[in-house]
Amino acid sequence: MKSLSILAAAVLFVSLGALEAAAQGPQGTGAAEAAQSSSGPQSFNPIKWIKKDPHTETASLDASSTQNVKLSSRLQSQGLLPANANLKETCSTIKELSDCVAALHAGSNLGLDFGCLKSKLSGVQANMATASSCASATDGKPLSLSKAIHSLMPKANAAAEAKRAEAQSRDDFRDAGSGT
Repeated sequence: MKSLSILAAAVLFVSLGALEAAAQGPQGTGAAEAAQSSSGPQSFNPIKWIKKDPHTETASLDASSTQNVKLSSRLQSQGLLPANANLKETCSTIKELSDCVAALHAGSNLGLDFGCLKSKLSGVQANMATASSCASATDGKPLSLSKAIHSLMPKANAAAEAKRAEAQSRDDFRDAGSGT
């Protein structure tokens, strides 16, 4: 009886070890090909099953694209972007284009330096001249627009101002025909 229970425990131990190894996926030579050739979905997360089409406002701009030209001219006519500036170059360090356009609006609405906002949003200190005029330097971590506004102008209602600037940004994309 004792040997039977030891044998059952050994079988159970080996079976669980095999299940754990199978759950980890293929290993060794050709593992990458075997993992990619599985017929099931690569993730059990249903959010990843849905194909996400990139929005044009978050996609990177081509310097000669009609969207870049339309948005640049629209922002220039509003006085948010200098006449000789290119939106793609201006927003190069900010991850989302819509965040950059919102920062342009927030800077204009509150009288904040865009270079400081850009530095806060991207986590990248643009240049030393801008760093000296900013309230605090970035520590390399990008902030949300609301937090960036708050760090530069603590007395402002940062959440409301960020929301207003984001609405203005959406209007710019809509009016510039971002579907082109």
